[in-house]
Amino acid sequence: MKHRLSALLDYLKHHRDFALLGGAGLLLLLALFRPTVQVQRDIYTYLLVVDITQSMNTVDMTLDGKPVSRNIYTRRLLHNLISGMPCGTRVSVALFAGTNAALQYSPIEVCANFNAIQDNIEHMEWRMAWSGNSRLRQAAQSIAHLTRTLGEPSQVVFFTDGEEAPRLHAFNTLDLSGFQEGKGWLIVGIGSEKGAPIPKYDENNKLLGYWSAESFQVQPGVAEISQQNFGARDSGVALLDSSRQYSKLDEEYLLKYAEEIGSSYVRGDGIARVQSAITSLKPARRDMAPMEIHRILAAIAGLLLIAAYFSHHPWRLLRRLLHRYGILRAHPG
Repeated sequence: MKHRLSALLDYLKHHRDFALLGGAGLLLLLALFRPTVQVQRDIYTYLLVVDITQSMNTVDMTLDGKPVSRNIYTRRLLHNLISGMPCGTRVSVALFAGTNAALQYSPIEVCANFNAIQDNIEHMEWRMAWSGNSRLRQAAQSIAHLTRTLGEPSQVVFFTDGEEAPRLHAFNTLDLSGFQEGKGWLIVGIGSEKGAPIPKYDENNKLLGYWSAESFQVQPGVAEISQQNFGARDSGVALLDSSRQYSKLDEEYLLKYAEEIGSSYVRGDGIARVQSAITSLKPARRDMAPMEIHRILAAIAGLLLIAAYFSHHPWRLLRRLLHRYGILRAHPG
C-alpha cells in the first residue's frame, strides 16, 4: 500500500498539469453538492416586528423614483434585508397592531426557507390587523413576551412610524421606566418628516378618502376606554377636505421610546444604514452550526486552474506580457 501511494505521488509529481486539472475538477464536483462542516460560530436570530396599522398606508416614501406607502416601502426593505443575510441566520416575523404583536412563525433559517419568508413578507398589509389603534408602549411588553416564547434568544427589530393612536396624554401613557427587556433591540423609523394624509380603504382595498383629524382628538379617559374595549379608531366617513389627519415619522418620539426601553434607533430610509445597524447588534448566541464550504472549494479549484496555466514556461509568459505593455524593451539582435 505504501509503495502504491509513493508511486501515485511520483506520477503526479511528474504530471503536474494532470494533477492540477484533476484536483480542480474534483473540487468543482464536490462544490456542486454544497457540502457543510460544523464550526463554532455566532448565531444571529432576529424577530422582525412590522407595524401594519393604518398610518403605515400613508404615501410619503419613494421607491424607484415613485411615491409609495410606508407599508410597501417596509416590504421592499425587508426583502433586501433577508436577501443580504448570510446562511445560518434565523428569523421570525411578527405583526403589530393595537396593543399586541402577533407571531407568524418561530425562527427559521433564511437560506433553506428563503422563498417562504419572502412570500410571507410580500403579503403583509393593513387588512391583517385586528385593531385600528396603535399603542407602541404596550407593544414593548407584548414583544418582550414573544421573545420569551420563541425557545431561543432573539434580537428584536421593530419597523414602525412611531404614531400613537389615540394620541398620548397623562391618562393613557404607559410608564416604561422599569422596562428592562429592550436591551439589544433596534427600532427602525419608517416615514418622512414631511408626512401626508392617512388613506382610508374599504375591505377590498379601495380608497374611500382620508382619516379626519377629529378621529384622533379623543378626550382624556375616553381613549383608554376605546382602546381597551373597541380597539379601533373612529370609523366615521373618511373626509376628502382640509380636515384630513396628516401623519409623519415621529422620530423625536421614537428616539425617546428607544431610550426608555434601552434599545437603539435608526431611520429606515436607506437599506445600507439599516443593514449596518442590524449587523452591529450582538449575536443571539454562540453555538455549533453548519457552514457551507462550496465557495471555498470553488475558489481553490480556480487557483489550481491558474497554477496549471502558469506552469507552462511562466518566465516566458511574463516577459511576453511585459513586452506587450511596453514595460520591458526587447534588445536588438
